[in-house]
Amino acid sequence: MRSKYHTDFSNITRMDFVFLALCTFYFLVIFLFLSILHGQYNVYKNFKNIPQIDRFPFGETFELMNLSSYACTKRLLKHLEKTTKEGIYIKWMFGKPYINVFKPEYLELILPSTVNIKKGTHYKLLEPWLGNGLITSTGKQWFHDRKLIWPTFHFSILNQYAVIQSEKAEILTTCLERKIEKNPRNAIDICPFIFNATLDIICEAAMGVNIRAQEVVTKYTSAVHKISWLITTRTIRPWYWINWLYYLTPGGKQYKSTLDTLHEFTKQVIHKRKAERQSQNGYLEFENENNEYNIGKRKRKTFLDLLLDQNAKDDSPLTDDELRAQVDTFMAAGHDTTAIAIIWALFLLGNNLEHQEKVHKELEEVFGNSETPASVKELSRLKYLDRVIKETLRIFPSIPLVARKLTEDIKLGNNVLPTGLTIGVSIIFTHRNPEIWPDPLKFDPDRFLPENSKHRHPYAFIPFSAGPRNCLGQKFALIEQKIVLTAVLRKWKVKSVKTVDTIKYGGALTLKPREEVLMHFMPKK
Repeated sequence: MRSKYHTDFSNITRMDFVFLALCTFYFLVIFLFLSILHGQYNVYKNFKNIPQIDRFPFGETFELMNLSSYACTKRLLKHLEKTTKEGIYIKWMFGKPYINVFKPEYLELILPSTVNIKKGTHYKLLEPWLGNGLITSTGKQWFHDRKLIWPTFHFSILNQYAVIQSEKAEILTTCLERKIEKNPRNAIDICPFIFNATLDIICEAAMGVNIRAQEVVTKYTSAVHKISWLITTRTIRPWYWINWLYYLTPGGKQYKSTLDTLHEFTKQVIHKRKAERQSQNGYLEFENENNEYNIGKRKRKTFLDLLLDQNAKDDSPLTDDELRAQVDTFMAAGHDTTAIAIIWALFLLGNNLEHQEKVHKELEEVFGNSETPASVKELSRLKYLDRVIKETLRIFPSIPLVARKLTEDIKLGNNVLPTGLTIGVSIIFTHRNPEIWPDPLKFDPDRFLPENSKHRHPYAFIPFSAGPRNCLGQKFALIEQKIVLTAVLRKWKVKSVKTVDTIKYGGALTLKPREEVLMHFMPKK
């Protein structure tokens, strides 16, 4: 005889089991969520001295997720107004604290560290493309690779790269001429012209491959442009950070396909370069299905050639996959960021014609009526253009924010930030802080005159970051900007259609225009 307290499981249906399983699952999820919140609340109590710009535990998370890149950037820039004097604030995302720092005195304690060099979590989204290249790696591997790659950016080598930059800048002016001739009165969107020019430059400088990005559309050039957009889209949608979920979506499938195109191309170039080096005369012609890129034919040493030279001498040489990661990293870091800087420089000059006039006057003093491409020696005489580029990078830093995940505690003022915390170094806030830069959105290249800079904190202007993880290719980028801007401005005067207040811009990784950058071109002569 059964006890009245005995449960008869034979009457429980499959739906009952499903219901019980779901209840158990939801209970565990809620328990885990509350445990995390409890832990984060304890963290919250330790940060009471840091200005809170939103409320624990979610802050503006859900609002920002529903905004466009431009609207999101505008919202975040308003945080500067609330925290200007403190130079530090805390923001809550899904119950986790993110400390944003922009006070130069604090940056001086963070960026020079040789211990806290680990990048923030969102940099992992770059790993499928860039592997463990310099941007994404950390620890011993990063130190090894940085030391290995450093000699490839020696000043004498930069002169060789400058020849490539000048050749591609001349193609750019030819492409612009064709466009202008079709309808001289129409404004032109300069973005595709500049992006294709910098892609041309970086492909030949990095790999010795002429992809002719300014003249034809290929599978590779389309993939480079596409990957940037896909990564940006993924970065601002946190639910896409889960790999298996993202790769089930149409965007994720397109991302994987695009990566295959990019990786296959780089691998092919590395394979053929290594085969050349093993040939008797160091030079081989290769059969290629369509030979559209002339892989295997080069005029001068490239980043890849120099990297292979260094790798051959190293005690722990890089594998082919590691070499590919470094070449892809050089491609990624040297394409978008430089293009963005050139676009913003032309845009700002097109809004500030009195400063543009000073640039034209300087160009005439240095070059006269000559149409010969600028030499590195002539570029060094363009002091005003130097200041224009710096002021552009101040207002529109190509990389608006870098992140560090602390591997040891750090003391900033009265606050100790613990190991494991992610810190955002807000470069754009530092550059637009009115405490340092009065009337910060005013374009004034003379801010960078020696007499105006001598008392400024060294960490008040960091367009290429600072410390051991600063941009290795910054000299390459600055020379490229000067060469391209010089090539354009020796031929035309430019006038922008929109202003700083009306142009849309934003981005998670780079500070890109979010609309066409329309400009009028008028011949100088």
